[in-house]
This record gives sequence, structure tokens and C-alpha cells, in this order.
Amino acid sequence: MNFLPKACLTVLLPLSLFSAIHFSNSPRANLTISIQPMDTITHGPANLFDPQTKPQLVSKQFAFTEGPAANTHGDVFFTDQPNNSIWKYATDGKLTLFSNHTGRSNGMYFDKHGNLLTCADEQNQIWSIAADGTKYKVLINDYNGHKFNGPNDLWVDGRGGIFFTDPYYQRDYWTRKHPEIDGEKVYYLPPGQTQAIMVSDKLKKPNGIAGTSDGKYLYVADIGGDKTYRFTIGANGALTEQQLFTAQGSDGMTLDDEGNVYLTGKGVSIFNPKGEKVGWIEIAEPWTANLCFGGKNRDVLFITASKAVYTFQMKVKGASKNASKQK
Repeated sequence: MNFLPKACLTVLLPLSLFSAIHFSNSPRANLTISIQPMDTITHGPANLFDPQTKPQLVSKQFAFTEGPAANTHGDVFFTDQPNNSIWKYATDGKLTLFSNHTGRSNGMYFDKHGNLLTCADEQNQIWSIAADGTKYKVLINDYNGHKFNGPNDLWVDGRGGIFFTDPYYQRDYWTRKHPEIDGEKVYYLPPGQTQAIMVSDKLKKPNGIAGTSDGKYLYVADIGGDKTYRFTIGANGALTEQQLFTAQGSDGMTLDDEGNVYLTGKGVSIFNPKGEKVGWIEIAEPWTANLCFGGKNRDVLFITASKAVYTFQMKVKGASKNASKQK
């Protein structure tokens, strides 16, 4: 998604949530700590969250936050794309700079080996970053010799194959001013391969993407068409049976273990598996970009929104970790 100019802001952390607070030695991590209550509107079924629950502001020091992904411990990693950095928000409340060389990472997801897969759109690539953040590998560089538009978000299936969206958002750090590929599409990178397969060219501007725990269905948000679709996943990543899920687009998305789908944009909208809107979480920021489930019990919604990140306590857990549990 497009992002805001760089800014130097104060971080605010909800001290009541965690007993231990720690920052890395990076100069950018010398932050002021204070408490800021949030007055927001929420509604939804009682089995999803307590109606009195409010989003908790974790930090507001960033330029534009994106791409949250949780590892198997529940630690959440997220990007500050304009500042070319990835941050780690641990389950004990520690906020540390994970890496400041990330290829302008956007959407992210962990594979079954603990590597952080990321849409690195500085050079329109997909990277695999080692668990300690010190090394990375370029998994895919182009499509038939042409630069991708800008890989935006991704999801990993049970075999280790990567579905990713490739919309075109002109970046000020690119030398090119026009796309090299006609159209904005969805691709699949089979496990162990270096060439992607185009699996859908029917969307105007695909963006957020997530699959179901059983690996049968893939949800893709068409932010340009203001719709979200559900596909059936076939052999070798083939997508069939495209069905309109809801007439609402999204930037990022995630699923819980009940099959509910969480869409972003203006706050967080929650839809049941039938595509009916059942919940709403207002976020007091201009744009809610992305979200994932994290925490030790995978029941904390972690939300990236403009210059900030928030947590929101849920009664449901995130969808099972497909990359590590599917056969």
C-alpha cells in the first residue's frame, strides 16, 4: 500500500499489558514510554471478543507500518517500509529492531523452517530472511525476465509454496516509472523453484492474501475493485472457482480458527465464512494496513495502522500455522 512520509514520533506503550519492556541498542529505539488510552468503537459476537475491549497502542514512532507476521513462539514481526526496517514485538513486550536492511519489505510470512519470507519491493523480489536477521536469500527476482510490479503480500501453503500478489504502486525509490508486466496479478512460487506461475489475472489490483487452515481455499482482496474473492486451491497452486466473498476490498487480511476473515482499510472488519459482516474494530488512525494473530496463545490481534501498531485481545485464536502443520 502507499505510505506516508518519514516522521520522528514518540512511542507509547501500554505498560499494563506487559511486565518487561526492553528496546534494542539502535539509536532509533531510544523511545519515550507513556500510556495513552484509546476511545474507539467495537462490536461483534461475544465469542469473538469482549465488547469492552479497546485497541492498545503499542508504538507510534514509525513512518508507515505493514506486513505483520508471527513466528511459532507468538512473537510478531512487522515492517516500517519507508524506513527500510523490520521490528520485532516479542510476547514479553520487548520491542526491538530486527533488521534495517530489508529490501523495503512489505507483506511477510514465516515458513516452516522459521525463515521470514518477505515481499521486498525495492527490487521487486521475494526474500527469505534467516531467523536471526543476519542473512537473506532472494527466492525470486523476475517473471520471464521482467521485473514484477512490486510483490505486496504473501501466504505460504502446507508444501512450502508461496502465493503472492503483485499490484503496482509507484515508489519514489524506483528508477523506473512504468510497469514491465501487463496487468496486476496473483502468482504462485512452487517449493524449491525460482520461477513463478501466474495463477490469476482476473483482479484489478490484488493486495491482501490469506489461506484457510486446511489449505483448500485462498482469499484475495482486490483493493482496486473494492471486493474480496475466494478461490479453490488445486494442484501446483492452481486457483479455480473464483467466488465473490464480499463487496469490500482490503489492504491486508488474516483468518481466525473459526474461519472468520479480517479485512483492513478503515479499521478492521470481520466477516464470517459466509461473507457476512459480523464484527468491527475501529482504529483511530487514517489507514489500517494489515494484521495478524500473535502472542503466546495466538489470541492477540496485532494491527499495523499508518504510523502506529496496536494490539487487541480476542477470544478466538489465529488460524493454525499452515506451513508447519499441513502435510
